[in-house]
Amino acid sequence: MAIESNSSSESGSGSPFNRNASGSGTFPSSQLRTVVPPFLLERIAESASSGRGQGVVADHASSSAARTLAIDRQLARGRSPLRSTVRASSAAAAEGPVRSIHDAQNRDALPGRLVRSEGEPASGDVSVDEAYDGLGTTFAFFREVYGYESLDGKGLPLSATVHFDRDYDNAFWDGERMVFGDGDGEVFGRFTASLSVIAHELTHGFTQYTSALEYFGQAGALNESLSDVFGVLVEQYSSKQDAKTASWLVGEGLFLPAVEGRALRSMIDPGTAYDDDILGRDPQPKDMDGYVETTADNGGVHINSSIPNRAFASAARALGGPAWDRAGQVWFDVATDSSLPSTVDFEGFAAATVSAAVTRYGAESDVHRAVAAGWATVGVVVDAQEPAESSTRRV
Repeated sequence: MAIESNSSSESGSGSPFNRNASGSGTFPSSQLRTVVPPFLLERIAESASSGRGQGVVADHASSSAARTLAIDRQLARGRSPLRSTVRASSAAAAEGPVRSIHDAQNRDALPGRLVRSEGEPASGDVSVDEAYDGLGTTFAFFREVYGYESLDGKGLPLSATVHFDRDYDNAFWDGERMVFGDGDGEVFGRFTASLSVIAHELTHGFTQYTSALEYFGQAGALNESLSDVFGVLVEQYSSKQDAKTASWLVGEGLFLPAVEGRALRSMIDPGTAYDDDILGRDPQPKDMDGYVETTADNGGVHINSSIPNRAFASAARALGGPAWDRAGQVWFDVATDSSLPSTVDFEGFAAATVSAAVTRYGAESDVHRAVAAGWATVGVVVDAQEPAESSTRRV
């Protein structure tokens, strides 16, 4: 596919976000869900020309980010050479995951060449084997913790493609499969190296099959937040971490030593994941006082996701122990509740989690209090115990 590089910001103010943006947005039809937000790629793409970065690192990182942005925009418009390879759910999946890993061989055609199928030994390609293992770990998490089979609850086979395009600085879910770039080798390393990234993107598939949250505005930010929540829970479960000692970082270790960055996002302390000349400063708000009104990035889905992220992390830390146990169970209950509106906003989702906590653990239980307090921490106060129908607040 022809790539047209365009890294310009939508705000025209030096920042990809306008806190007082006006105008209407449209709901995207594409299922493309990327882990690296466009505002970060735009910042990197502009680093060389702005003089913030220096030398070969800045030049290469800038051109790679610009190319990644162009690819993502074309994919989001549906201009991708995709063909369906994911089989329907089958009884065979009842015994475990059914995984298939493809190699795009640094080209943009998907799914690429099949290089490892379920039950086959390690391939020797670290990206192939990390993807295979990460899919298996995520499958095991949902089955062992919540009794849920794969992404659809029916054992859906899992497919992933590695080595997508050249120096591609992202990973995404396209509605059928996971796709991983190798990174540019200067700012980003390979995306299969992060289990939270693998689980984040697979959770977009889970959301697609369950609540089907609209990918715009607050519903879209909740869509992103669910992927962050279960992404870190899979990582914590795999590492046997408890809520109070876990890092709560999404994409920890993706950034290479050339830049100052711990991760893509911090769930417990939004706005602190990175601060660097090339990357800029993490712009995520800590609470509703910093809520960003924008038409960029589908109404700010990647930036405002920090608000429900912090609500969850705060509730989980207050409860202590494994975060996937009680707090995670509440969020899972809501995510799989067929009555949850696909256009739910933060207040509606918060009310649903409080109601779910009461239903499962009782009114005035420690879980009920922790969940309500978590939302209050970010400025979303819920009094009622029953979720209400709500519309996305267009921002």
